[in-house]
Amino acid sequence: MRAIWKGSIGFGLVNIPVKLYSATQQSSLSFEMVDRRDLGKVRFKRVNENTGQELTTEHIGKAYNLNGDHILLEEEDFEAASPEKSKVIAIENFVSEEEIDTIYFETSYYLEPEKSGEKAYALLREAMAKSGKVGLAQFILRTSGTLSVLKPMNDVLVLSKIRFAEEIRTTEELQLPSRTIIKAEELKMALALVNQYTDKFSIEKYKDEYAAALLKVIGERASGKRGKVQKLKVSYTNTDNLIDQLKASLAKSKAS
Repeated sequence: MRAIWKGSIGFGLVNIPVKLYSATQQSSLSFEMVDRRDLGKVRFKRVNENTGQELTTEHIGKAYNLNGDHILLEEEDFEAASPEKSKVIAIENFVSEEEIDTIYFETSYYLEPEKSGEKAYALLREAMAKSGKVGLAQFILRTSGTLSVLKPMNDVLVLSKIRFAEEIRTTEELQLPSRTIIKAEELKMALALVNQYTDKFSIEKYKDEYAAALLKVIGERASGKRGKVQKLKVSYTNTDNLIDQLKASLAKSKAS
């Protein structure tokens, strides 16, 4: 793996030098855009819209549109905005992980200590494991301010980006059903169904079955075959027979 960021974790007055690595990879299949006529790859060019000239990487900069004027920024400008957060994952406080709703979570990364920071890294890892707390930290990743959660997972510290409050949309415009429309008997049976399906979480049980099925279709295409597409018609539950549907679900769960 290749480190995508180098800096340190700020834990009180302790600075722990670390490297940041991507913790995830895509399981979905990667597709290329091609011309249907001869399967030639489709290329996208970076073009100056004023001159029509194709650009190379060294000619491309980052600019902010400020009231119609483009303000060109250099790399040092991003660091100047917050030099400390450009280099330090500063733990601001510790909280219980249960307090953070899953809607806030984004991408996760592994943190590896430099040799000089191994003991301090281990100390922070064990302190969080014993306390059951996670660290809330801010730093700059590439050109974006990042709010993140720091937590131990076995022997590694994992940093997960989370969204700021202003990034979460309000639900005020959604038409949502009232809680009062649910009958006591319906809720009782729904809870029984939840209990029947309750199990310990094990991520290994879940696979990307769609990618595997799609790969099979690709194999059939490669050999000149074309499988018949099975149309799925979804039948929605009618409110009038909700109790019957719940009873059938409970019976099916017991039988399986």
